[in-house]
Amino acid sequence: MSPPDRPPIAGRDSSPLNRRSALPLWAQLVDDLQRNLAAGTYASGFPSELELASEYQVSRYTVREALRRLRETGILESSRGRTTKVRHGRIEQSLGALYSLFSEVEARGMEQRSEVLALEEEQDPEVAAALWLPAETPLLHLVRLRLADNEPLALDRTWLPAHLTAGLRDADLSHTGLYDELSARCGIRITGGREVLSAVVPSRADRTLLQLPRSTAALSIQRTGCLEGRPVEWRWTLIRGDRFSVSAEWSRRTGYRLGGSATAPASKTVSGVAEPST
Repeated sequence: MSPPDRPPIAGRDSSPLNRRSALPLWAQLVDDLQRNLAAGTYASGFPSELELASEYQVSRYTVREALRRLRETGILESSRGRTTKVRHGRIEQSLGALYSLFSEVEARGMEQRSEVLALEEEQDPEVAAALWLPAETPLLHLVRLRLADNEPLALDRTWLPAHLTAGLRDADLSHTGLYDELSARCGIRITGGREVLSAVVPSRADRTLLQLPRSTAALSIQRTGCLEGRPVEWRWTLIRGDRFSVSAEWSRRTGYRLGGSATAPASKTVSGVAEPST
């Protein structure tokens, strides 16, 4: 049984928590841990529940509640049987810019790696229609699990016209960007397109691949990539909500505009909700 919350023990430094405050102890602990995290106090490793209970002179119940709140915000990561870790490197992407997830990860000094789960030719009438192609057109279907600093970040599914992308079959897509390989091997350089972002409830299989905690949301990004106005890529990516966010800049003079939603191919849905892309 966890010891009850108690006043400071004689001879030890006082706890930074104020037991006379109307703010619950767990909330004060959250605030103090966040200050320490921002200061880099736990760079060499995050303390255990017992260590925090001793340091702050509170019960393990109070510690667990504070850690639960920090996990919900995505600051900490832990699971049964594993030590608590600080989650670093949340990726922020500006709206209104053509970007490569590979480049965004690398630009933040994080190690980028992809596990290629599928690279095969198939027919998909709905995707073909989105690419302005006949229903029977062969498509190259690429499925990758994207990792940043060796932790799952996104599940990426991409369809491209097979007759334009034969050179990709020999590419090592585990440590390079798809757009770089499209340019070098196929002479295709994506010049623009359209994305639709939405929150989704991922399937159990996708949640398992992403090692996504049950309380963590996911972001769906559906992308149509174009070459001089003609669609040549349809991508559907599911990104961990605790590792990725989008931002927009605005001003009184220019403001900013968010576009309307688009309908995804019906077969590319999970739990009745369209899933994502990057």
